[in-house]
Amino acid sequence: MNDLLQKFTTDAVPGHPNLTPKDAATLILLDRSGPSPKVLMGRRHHGHVFLPGKFVFPGGSVDANDRRMAVGAPLDPRAEVKLMRHVRRPSAAKARALALAAIRETFEETGLLLGSRRAEPPAAAPPGPWSAFAEARIHPDLSNMHFIARATTPPRRARRYDTRFFTADVSAIAHRIEGKVGPDAELVELVWLPLDEIKQRIELLVITEIVLRDLQAQLEDGFSHELPVPFYHVVRGKRVRELL
Repeated sequence: MNDLLQKFTTDAVPGHPNLTPKDAATLILLDRSGPSPKVLMGRRHHGHVFLPGKFVFPGGSVDANDRRMAVGAPLDPRAEVKLMRHVRRPSAAKARALALAAIRETFEETGLLLGSRRAEPPAAAPPGPWSAFAEARIHPDLSNMHFIARATTPPRRARRYDTRFFTADVSAIAHRIEGKVGPDAELVELVWLPLDEIKQRIELLVITEIVLRDLQAQLEDGFSHELPVPFYHVVRGKRVRELL
């Protein structure tokens, strides 16, 4: 793990201004129905400036409307507490928005809507991507989402994110809208990959490999909300792994 941490720290852009990281969230969909857990990954379009052609988890920056979206069930309180450690002006609303951002970004990039279908649509869903949840009567369910890692992009990069990594079981998929993945989309393909073989099948970003190791360890330790959550950030020029 130490060699990966060092590798993730040493490729800063010399002379680049030190930008404030943007809040972001990522969702790792997990299928544990077979003998080996599988995770869903998407390959980014080769024309993208940021991470062209790389395999990633769905995710992106938190949007203002994420704070306004109603939920069908709240976050586990233990996950909420960990999400708000080392955060300026912590609040339940911010923790909820982070989890909702992961769900929204997953829909935007894959067409998958996570939550529970009910007779009535969510109350006052904001315009934009959340309107698809209202039309399908899908209420985002945060209760089964696990907060498994946090990572802040090292200083002096062209883009900096303070990313929270969540997982959700494949059974949380309540609806699918076709056409979100394809040759002209942000993700050109989706693949389910066995967690214990993934490094042999595709090239991974350093932080992706680190988080997948953490996920594997948490699954082996019982996958409880009580487990500590690693937070990767830079302190005095060195990447550190702190437990939340």
